[in-house]
Amino acid sequence: MDIKNNILETIGNTPLIKLNKITKDFPCTVTAKVDYFNPGNSIKDRMAVKMIEVAENEGKLKPGGTIIECTSGNTGMGLALAAVVKGYKCIFTTTDKQSKEKMDILKAVGAEVIVCPTNVEPEDPGSYYSVAKRLAKEIPNSFHCNQYDNLANRLAHYETTGPEIWKQTDGKITHLVCTAGTGGTVTGTAMFLKEKNPAVQIWAIDVFGSLLTKYFRTGVVDMNEVHPYVSEGFGEDFVPENYNMKVIDHFEQVTDKDGAIMARRLAKEEGIFCGYSAGSCIQGLMQLKNRLKKDDLVVCILHDHGSRYVAKIYNDQWMIERGFLDVKTFKDIISARGASQKLVIINPSHTVSDAVALMKKFDIEHLPVMNGNGPVGAISEGGLFQKMFDNPEIKNAKISDVIEPSFPMVEFDTPVERLSHLINKENGAVLAKDDAGNYHIVTKYDVIQALSH
Repeated sequence: MDIKNNILETIGNTPLIKLNKITKDFPCTVTAKVDYFNPGNSIKDRMAVKMIEVAENEGKLKPGGTIIECTSGNTGMGLALAAVVKGYKCIFTTTDKQSKEKMDILKAVGAEVIVCPTNVEPEDPGSYYSVAKRLAKEIPNSFHCNQYDNLANRLAHYETTGPEIWKQTDGKITHLVCTAGTGGTVTGTAMFLKEKNPAVQIWAIDVFGSLLTKYFRTGVVDMNEVHPYVSEGFGEDFVPENYNMKVIDHFEQVTDKDGAIMARRLAKEEGIFCGYSAGSCIQGLMQLKNRLKKDDLVVCILHDHGSRYVAKIYNDQWMIERGFLDVKTFKDIISARGASQKLVIINPSHTVSDAVALMKKFDIEHLPVMNGNGPVGAISEGGLFQKMFDNPEIKNAKISDVIEPSFPMVEFDTPVERLSHLINKENGAVLAKDDAGNYHIVTKYDVIQALSH
């Protein structure tokens, strides 16, 4: 029987999956090492368990102790799983830019989570680095993992991630592409691969707002490079000790927007529902495509699962608010019509014949019914057809006798994608008011036309 003794034995041996649609224009094969198949849904499970094992062997972590760590979420999850199995307590510090899902997941597995401000320097007493260090000094029988400077981090990838990739590619890998954060994954994996074949290219992907790229190129820690960014799980405002820049061949920076959009593309085009850093990893590779040749074999490390970013990069409103989605809106549809096209309406006191004449004259199917106070209902071609079919004499009736429910009202800047959910078989249009207080209408045909361009 193949029965695991505990959840920790399921860590590692994650699949290598060929990318097909996103990289269809590439001259070579591109694969993804999808590490959200780990039980904690991220590659950080590997190094979390390794840090605990090393600490136990060195006598730094004793039975009943407390694990303390500053984490963007994924390392915390790996540590928490290990803590559950091994009987430790966990206290994690994180930043206020991390997704709520990450914090809730950590709490779900029994961890205490302390949220600290993002936009402070690492040495600031309120930073999540400083708070973790202080707690480790104050709490008896505790161990601060310090994934940034704990070399067990990169050792985990030297011992597992690197060998797995080498075996899965039959030693034919030519390029490793990986986002750079603590440095453990990219450095540890690179150390192993370079030992096997020094010609393997290691490309580290960074984010604008991080100082790692400039440090790699110049050896200078330039705090002027540092500015806030919303990408999660990679990029740093200092240089962790896990880095060995000698095994890295190139650093490439990507924007918050491009990384987020690429993550969404991975989900829709490859069926790989991954996190923010994974999208940034593939975007970085896109920017380096012209360096690749026909016989190359690229391995991209995709760190974690998309479920931790549902309220962020997979949320249209979040993306729109940051200008990451180039969406069309109700306002865009109206603007495309031009100022000459006015809203055609009808009064409740008019007759059905009047409505039919208006529809015929302007070649429309939907009429808002309005009085001096605004919309009070609607008339549709489909609704009138059925009523007139049942009773031909209804053409002389007042609109108020055959009125249908009003079309839904939306904000003038509502995205087209959201309009499509409001327009259905029973309801063929939506209304909105512009800044001047004028009403406008958008129908299902308007939405179809907008989405097709």
